[in-house]
Amino acid sequence: MTSIIDIQHVTFTYPNEEVPILRNIQVTIERGEFLAIVGGNGSGKSTLCKLFNGLIPHYYSGDFEGTAIVNGLDITTSTVAELSAKVGYVYQDFENQLVQARVLEDAAFAPLHFGYADYLERAREALQLVELEGLENEFVWQLSGGQKHLLALAGCLALNPDIIVLDEPIAQLDPHHAKKMYDILKKLNEEYQKTIIVIEHHTEFIGEYCSSVLLLDKGLAVWKKPVNEALSSVEELTTRHIYPPQVTQAAYQLGLGGELPITLKDAVNYFSSQKLNREASIQRVNQSARSLPVASLHNVDFSYKTVDRSLQHILKDIDVTFYKGEKVAIVGNNGAGKSTLMRLLTGFRKPAKGTVEVLGKPTTKLSPEQMADYITYIYQNPEQMFIEDSVRKDIEFFLKARKRKDYKEKVDEILEIFNLVELQDKDSRLMSGGQQRRASLAIGAAMDPAIILLDEPTANLDIETRKHLTQFINKLEHHTDLVMISTHDMQLVSEWSTRVIVMNEGQIIYDGDKEGLFSNASLMRQAGIVPPQIVELSHELNLAQTAFSIDSFVDLFQEEDTWIMQKA
Repeated sequence: MTSIIDIQHVTFTYPNEEVPILRNIQVTIERGEFLAIVGGNGSGKSTLCKLFNGLIPHYYSGDFEGTAIVNGLDITTSTVAELSAKVGYVYQDFENQLVQARVLEDAAFAPLHFGYADYLERAREALQLVELEGLENEFVWQLSGGQKHLLALAGCLALNPDIIVLDEPIAQLDPHHAKKMYDILKKLNEEYQKTIIVIEHHTEFIGEYCSSVLLLDKGLAVWKKPVNEALSSVEELTTRHIYPPQVTQAAYQLGLGGELPITLKDAVNYFSSQKLNREASIQRVNQSARSLPVASLHNVDFSYKTVDRSLQHILKDIDVTFYKGEKVAIVGNNGAGKSTLMRLLTGFRKPAKGTVEVLGKPTTKLSPEQMADYITYIYQNPEQMFIEDSVRKDIEFFLKARKRKDYKEKVDEILEIFNLVELQDKDSRLMSGGQQRRASLAIGAAMDPAIILLDEPTANLDIETRKHLTQFINKLEHHTDLVMISTHDMQLVSEWSTRVIVMNEGQIIYDGDKEGLFSNASLMRQAGIVPPQIVELSHELNLAQTAFSIDSFVDLFQEEDTWIMQKA
């Protein structure tokens, strides 16, 4: 193998910053590698990748030292256009890369403006590679989130680059589209000899698909290792708040020796070698007894008119009741209707048919402003919750508008609960993603609603931040009657929820506990759901009791009397 990227002694400092974001980086990437770049927030991952297509130092100015050769081009003397023909880049905010109205036009945009006469043929071939060939004439805004992400990739592929860089390629995707994205990247790597570079927090995907891993920490390249060796470096990773696959962590905690597994297949072989054959009765997690109804939708339909004035049906015959004390996770693939169902509860949208009630009150008879006294919707983008110029003022806003007495004491309490005291004077929009999420939860809790709805609360967060955020989500149940989350995060579903509702094509196809969901393979395939790795391992090992977290798996292993192994 020959090197396709050679970075030597690169140091880069952004304007008005005293500390370099990259410090004496030395990295060589071989042609045909499938490389994952890992590291905590601020470690320099995205900055390093922006070297590859010349955005640094040409677009993002700053102090640059060292040399960087990408596919034979020196980035300091080559233009961004020249480098972009060699390096395709799909950004984390990929929707900003979609610049045309229809799918084929967007895929053809780059080769058209590079002056290629065969720009339409290139676009069609790229759409075929990402499995969007049947959508050429669709409007871009009618695509699902997963389809838009694939279209952004197609726009890069239309230039036939040798290197493809993706920043958080599955952060906003449901599990089905996440696997589809990586399957396509694997095909591009193995069949088309593309060099693939991903910035990734989901180590289960790294273990399954990547060939090597580069660890960055505070602007330094700590090491670059083959994927098995990298993900088995548990202490080095976890001290930097990077978490290896669940099966790797479980094997490491149990200290059974041997080479640690990094994929589900590895783990089945690894744990099957253990002599665990004592029988146990199957135990199911009991749902909390249903008490008072808090909200309900009866025979609800919802649709809207598209650009061509045809009706797009989003929800069909929804009939469901939610009860006090429940922790409800709504799951399903992109476009299933999850967010629409929750927005109907807020009163911002009205059903085309049927009734929606919150605390016994029909939403059609109350304005959204009146509904806000009972229900709070926390947006997927936290910035939509911020109005004022500080965290404290944002939390106070609703209370002051409602002229609540003693609101200052209430705000003090909320700031303390959500660990925001030291950040209370900071502009919420200038904080990190995890801090913004905490602030948005605090705003919702301060309103004292009966119901809190959260739309994708853990999206775009690294694993460490997601772990902390889950702790704060748990605190919401002490401030409200019902917490409901729309999410693709199956680890959150597994560890947090007491009830799971699965949606598919605007209908509820499952309503029950997580054990029932994760035991139903055909249902999960239909809804595009992939269970957490530790849950899959429990099923593959035919355990009498499903482990919903790493800790519960370790506990089950250590208490052999609760296990059963059915060996073929």
